[in-house]
Amino acid sequence: MFGNEGFLKSMREALERMRTHGPAEATTLIQRALMGGGDTAEAGTPTVSPQADPTEPMSKSPGKRPPGSEPGSFSLHAFDGPTGRRDYKLYVPRSYAGQPVALIVMLHGCTQDANDFATGTRMNEIAERDGFLVAYPIQSRRANASKCWNWFQPSDQKRGQGEPSIIDGITGEIMERYRVDPRRVYVAGLSAGGAMADVMIHVYPERYAAAGIHSGLPYGSATDLQSALAVMKGGRGRAHSAPAGGGDAPLRPIIVFQGTADSTVHASNSNALLGAFENGGTEVIDTVPASVAGRGYALRLLSASNGVSAEGWSIDGAAHAWAGGSSTGSYTDPQGPNASAEMVRFFLAHPRVD
Repeated sequence: MFGNEGFLKSMREALERMRTHGPAEATTLIQRALMGGGDTAEAGTPTVSPQADPTEPMSKSPGKRPPGSEPGSFSLHAFDGPTGRRDYKLYVPRSYAGQPVALIVMLHGCTQDANDFATGTRMNEIAERDGFLVAYPIQSRRANASKCWNWFQPSDQKRGQGEPSIIDGITGEIMERYRVDPRRVYVAGLSAGGAMADVMIHVYPERYAAAGIHSGLPYGSATDLQSALAVMKGGRGRAHSAPAGGGDAPLRPIIVFQGTADSTVHASNSNALLGAFENGGTEVIDTVPASVAGRGYALRLLSASNGVSAEGWSIDGAAHAWAGGSSTGSYTDPQGPNASAEMVRFFLAHPRVD
C-alpha cells in the first residue's frame, strides 16, 4: 500500500497541509491515507436496512470541531421526537449574542457524518464570517446502513412522518433555543441529503425559505430502492418520471449544482429539479457560460410564473462531489465554483415571503 501513487500523493498533501493549516488537518489526511481512503461507498447510493430503533443510545458528549473551522461553538445534541430520534451538531458563530440570525440545515450524503460534511463544505467558516447558525442532522446507521437519508421511501416523503418530521423537529428545537429569524431558515444537502432537502421544501414550505441541492434528486421521483437506483442512473422511477406536482408553480426558490461527469447521480435529475420553473409560463432569464479556476460552468437563472426563482449550475467535468469544498472532507472537489458561498448568497437574498 505504501508504494502506490495515491498514498504518496496523500502524504505530500499532508505535508503541505502541515505547513499551511497546521497539524490537525495534516493528521486527518494521514489517517485517511492509512485507511486506504476511507469508506468506498458512493455518497448517493441508497441501501435497504431496518428502520431506526427508538431505543438506540445517543451520545451527548460534545464532538470535536472539524479541522479548519472557525472559533465558534460546534456542539453535539440529541433530538427525540414522536417519529424518531437523531443526533445533530450545531455551529454557533462567535458573534452570536442573541440577535436575530439565519439558520441553514445541512443534510450530509451517504457514508458521511456532521464533522465530515462540515469540514468538506466549509460552511462553518462562512457562518463565522456572516454570522448565521448551521445545523447538521446525523443519519443513524440503524435507519440506513450507509447513513443515507431515505429520500426514496414513501414513509420518508410525507409531512409529519419519518425523517422529514425528525429534520423539521431538529429545526424547530434550534429555533426555540436561539433567536432565529423565521423568514431566513434554509435547507441544503449533497446527494441523498440533497434529495431530502427537496423533500423538506415540498412538505414543510412554511418552515424553509429556500433549498440548496447539490448532486441531488427530485421529490417524488422514487418510491423504493429499485426506482431510486433507476432515477440515479437517469432512468424513470416506478411511480414518477418527474417531481410530484412538477407542473405546479414552485413554492420556494432553489439553487441546484450538478457535475456533468457525475456517474452516481445523472445530470437529468438537475433538469427535473428545475423543471417546475420551466412550466406554466416560466421564463429563462439568462444562461451564462463562465469559468472559475480553469473550470467551465453554465449558470441558468430562472423565474417561475409566480415569481419564485431558481439557479442551476452545471459544472463541466465535475464528478459526484461538493464543488469548491475542502479536500480534507469526503466527496469534495476543491476546484470551483464554491457551492457553499453561492448557496449562502442565494439564501440570504431570498427570505421567506408568504
